Amino acid sequence: MPSEASATISEPIAPALRGSLTAPTWRGSLVRSLWVLGPGLIVMLADTDAGSIITAAQSGASWGYRLLPLQLLMIPILYVVMELTVRLGATTGKGHAQAIRDQFGSRWAALSVGTLLVSVTGALVTEFAGIAAVGRFVGLSSWFTVPGAAAFLVAVVMSGGYRRVELIALGLGSFEFAFIVAAIIAQPHVGSIASSLWAHQPLGNRSYLTLVAANVGAVVMPWMIFYQQGAVIDKGLDARHLRLGRIDTAVGAIVTQAIMAAILIVTATALFGHGGRTHTSLSSVGQIATALRPAIGSLASHLTLAFGITGAALVAAIVVSLSASWAVAEAFCARRSLNDRPHKAPLFYGIYIVCVAIGAGAVLISGSLVNLAIDVEVLNALLLPVVVGFLVALAWKTLPLGHRLRRAERVILSPLVAAVVVVGLGWAGMTVIG
Repeated sequence: MPSEASATISEPIAPALRGSLTAPTWRGSLVRSLWVLGPGLIVMLADTDAGSIITAAQSGASWGYRLLPLQLLMIPILYVVMELTVRLGATTGKGHAQAIRDQFGSRWAALSVGTLLVSVTGALVTEFAGIAAVGRFVGLSSWFTVPGAAAFLVAVVMSGGYRRVELIALGLGSFEFAFIVAAIIAQPHVGSIASSLWAHQPLGNRSYLTLVAANVGAVVMPWMIFYQQGAVIDKGLDARHLRLGRIDTAVGAIVTQAIMAAILIVTATALFGHGGRTHTSLSSVGQIATALRPAIGSLASHLTLAFGITGAALVAAIVVSLSASWAVAEAFCARRSLNDRPHKAPLFYGIYIVCVAIGAGAVLISGSLVNLAIDVEVLNALLLPVVVGFLVALAWKTLPLGHRLRRAERVILSPLVAAVVVVGLGWAGMTVIG
């Protein structure tokens, strides 16, 4: 097993850029600000993955705008959780798995990594299932689209360099803004949307509770925490970059939930606002495109889903696989930087390739994408207590003086996170039992 010393992360900042980052000019400040941005926005764009998109669409199809307030409520909760991740990474210089191992021991680290790998497996299956579904939707065989996507994902990461991977991921994630454009084109009724804020919530309906649990599970996923903390380290961010890191995370939280809300709005508008009727089952990308057609037209619905789901699935697959690579490598004290060549970090790159291969291979035996996506999000809700529990425990125990949780933060954080965990666990448990 490699020693801890051999796991030192290579210097990620190029000499030319380093000068700009320290230059006391407006240009230097702008370059520095833009350089810091990235990890938070990417992980949030990945949060709106293929499974989340399908979950939001099914929510709008089944219940109109009623689940829209939940999407908005998740913004501050998502920020609070992920800001802790940024703070831990920037101030301790440790990835999530390493921090758990150092603070609580290898057994607890193994539990956290095991929880992550369960979530990663489910997430990757939904990402490749989404890619395959889009391929079938446009007339391409899964045997062409899935291996092609897998080869692309491996090539992106194996090409080397954290910054290059980050820029490619941001480019892929930008396709998700197609859903916001679609929501604008749909011209939803503002009054109907506003009334959803105080509409009666059918808490006695099991299918409604299933979608609530799925939406909660779609907000904070285990791999998000491992990825963002690892990315903060690999990018070379430290306590000096905390303010910009928080801005990056806040913008990302708003963007991802805006996309989720847009998907729900355009689906609800199409089925409830244009003379349509409630659709309780959307089992394919084609059915979703058909459902959206009354609101935005045939061409727009095809393009929105093709670009939006493909971009979301690809950026999520990169993030999900890298989260597993960082976590496993941290657990074994191995080298784990995208700035290292594959022969210098074989475990790190090997885990990434294995994750991609498992996701691509398993998708060929998957069933309904909609049902699969919702099941995976419910699974994430079940895993929330373990993941968030470790995060909060680390924040209380390992943050250095000056960055520890203030009393006001503890008062806000504890009940907020506890409520999300209890709701997600309780409703997901009801779904499993039922």
